[in-house]
Amino acid sequence: MYLLTLLIAYFIDYIFGEFEKIKFFKHPIIFMGDYIKWFEKSFYKDSVLRGFTLTLSLLSIVFIITYFLSFFDNFLIQGFLCSFAISSKMLYDSVKEVIYAQDSKKAISMLVSRDTKDMSDSDINKAAIETYAENLSDGIIAPMFYILLFGVVGAFIYKAINTLDSMVGYRNERYENFGKVSAKLDDIVNYIPARITAILIALFFNSYKALKNFYRYGKKHESPNAGHPISAMALSLGIKLGGPTSYFGKIKEKPYFGEGREEITKEDILKALEFKSKFDALLLVTLIIFFLLV
Repeated sequence: MYLLTLLIAYFIDYIFGEFEKIKFFKHPIIFMGDYIKWFEKSFYKDSVLRGFTLTLSLLSIVFIITYFLSFFDNFLIQGFLCSFAISSKMLYDSVKEVIYAQDSKKAISMLVSRDTKDMSDSDINKAAIETYAENLSDGIIAPMFYILLFGVVGAFIYKAINTLDSMVGYRNERYENFGKVSAKLDDIVNYIPARITAILIALFFNSYKALKNFYRYGKKHESPNAGHPISAMALSLGIKLGGPTSYFGKIKEKPYFGEGREEITKEDILKALEFKSKFDALLLVTLIIFFLLV
């Protein structure tokens, strides 16, 4: 178990985020993305086997590098390395920007793949809450889960899988076969974290309804995982998320998640963002207790 490493990693991210102010610094996840682009450009074939080769090669490279990095037996070094796998500050700041940006459509377009040109204010607010809830799992809880179990190796193996899915794990003509292994693997590694995220949302917002019903709504999502934190957030806030959504000029009839208002306000986004302060407090208390006991 790597509890202290996890706590140090989280609070480094809390303070410094993605280290975006350091101009010469290149985030490790960007290197993964560059490798995926290079492999696809050089070796793409509409083949499950070729996609499997991409996945296996990237995970092998990441494992070898992080395995050797794990020999630096210092919790501060390990915490620093693991902080690159956590995106709590960036996610919070990006979603909050939607509220205060002069051009909220431009701000939300940086976070979602859906069409934003004809979005109403309610649509923008809904999209912000949906992406926040979903990415609470992908960007925070899941990497922390794997840091806790496997340290720096678990952190970056997870991020490699997640990056693969975000780049090639689409169900379209180009990636249906090439990205199949990446997408399935991402479903597997996010199975437990997505449900932990939904439970935490329900507990932090003191919503028995969310705790009781998030699975009933969440299983309607085409993803086996994404719908659970989205449903938990919707039920906790007393709103409906999901519904018909435009992607690439076509309306996709998505199911509704949650119960209540369909008109979503900026106040609902602010309420959703309260998850972070509650999660921060929980981890700070955990850190204090850890040092008191050791």
